Amino acid sequence: MIIKTRGGKSFDTDRDLSAPERHILQKLFAWESLVSSLDQFREKEKQAMHAGWNNSGPIRTSETMRVIIADLEEKVVKRLAGKTLISK
Repeated sequence: MIIKTRGGKSFDTDRDLSAPERHILQKLFAWESLVSSLDQFREKEKQAMHAGWNNSGPIRTSETMRVIIADLEEKVVKRLAGKTLISK
């Protein structure tokens, strides 16, 4: 899968991420739309990175994964800001 960040960077998950990182990224894609705060998203990310793939142990976060996670965090913030504007 190709991921394009808001900053214009493009990553091929098959080439640029390890298998455990891809697994965790799938979880983070789901949490992106479910969390009610950025702190909650960060906690889910921390838990996933600590547990690893199928509870295999902590995963070292590559620079590529950091960039993708930062982009997901921006999306969470934008979604929550839009939700606040709609609810007022």
